[in-house]
Amino acid sequence: VQLQACGGGLVQAGGSLRLSCAASGSSFSTYGMGWWRQAPGKVREFVAAIPWERTTTYYPDVVKGRFTISRDSAETTVYLQMNSLKPEDTAVYYCAAGKGRNLGRRWMLPSTYDYWGQGTLVTVSS
Repeated sequence: VQLQACGGGLVQAGGSLRLSCAASGSSFSTYGMGWWRQAPGKVREFVAAIPWERTTTYYPDVVKGRFTISRDSAETTVYLQMNSLKPEDTAVYYCAAGKGRNLGRRWMLPSTYDYWGQGTLVTVSS
C-alpha cells in the first residue's frame, strides 16, 4: 500500500488543521493506521494510532484531548484532526500502516508499522 499525507501548512497557535492520509494500491481496511511526527533535530515521535480492530485509539499525553485520529467509511483515507495547536507541534507529520493484530499499545512503536508515507509539514507560529 502506498500512503500520501497532505493537509499541512502554517497556522497560528490555538488554531486547527486536519491532515489526511490517502491510500493507493489498496484500502486501509486490513491495516492499523498511525500518525507520527518529526521536528528538526529530534527523533520521530508517536502522535496517534487506530488499530485494525478499531476498538480504541492511542495518543501520547502531549496531544491527548487535542488530536483525533479517524478513518473514513470507505477505508481509503485516515485523518488527523489537530486542535489547539501549539508551536511545539511544529514538525513533519507522517502516516503509517501496519498489518499486525491484537498489538495493544505496541501501536505506539515505530517497529509496528510496515508502510510509511512521505510527510507533510505543519508549522505553528506563536
